[in-house]
Amino acid sequence: MKFFIDTANLEQIKEAQDLGVLDGVTTNPSLMAKEGISGDENVINHYKAICAIVDGDVSAEVISTTYEEMIKEGEALAALDSKIVVKVPMIKDGVKAIKYFSKKGIKTNCTLVFTAGQALLAAKAGATYVSPFIGRLDDISTDGLALIEDIRLIYDNYQYPTQILAASVRHSAHILGCAKIGADVMTGPLSAMLALLKHPLTDSGLATFLADHAKAAGK
Repeated sequence: MKFFIDTANLEQIKEAQDLGVLDGVTTNPSLMAKEGISGDENVINHYKAICAIVDGDVSAEVISTTYEEMIKEGEALAALDSKIVVKVPMIKDGVKAIKYFSKKGIKTNCTLVFTAGQALLAAKAGATYVSPFIGRLDDISTDGLALIEDIRLIYDNYQYPTQILAASVRHSAHILGCAKIGADVMTGPLSAMLALLKHPLTDSGLATFLADHAKAAGK
């Protein structure tokens, strides 16, 4: 399973890249705003900075909601770097735009997916990635991981190449659940990735090893 980090924070992206497990980045207008990035030129330059750090795909979201404007904006984003994946909302014009981009060889990420039916439409339109938001479903007492299972079954039934990019991942249990089901990608915060490192027996075991070594060395 690929690990993407869901942030626009360059330091966190660098830390995840240095860890050696990062496969890509997802961003959205809210994450850009959180970092104080505003204005078209600043956003474009920030995408370029992210692409300079990572080796894998970088999702850059369109802010338009009409077909013509999404095409215009998406083509401009795709021209920035070969790593750019145009992130398109799951709406009628968004599906049409995904089909257009697919024919043009431009990678896409269909975002704000909350049902298997939406994921099916995105795959039929040729989306590179589909992003079901499992954390937001959990927030309304709906099983987000169950949606990943449904999409996995449908895609496997018909051999759709669209990759399931589990989004709105909140913690390490989400990551492990997605891995067990067979999600192709997960995107979440750095904290969720780092939480996979932690176990109290690892910490206590290492402390014991170091103490024993110091004792044997006469320290």
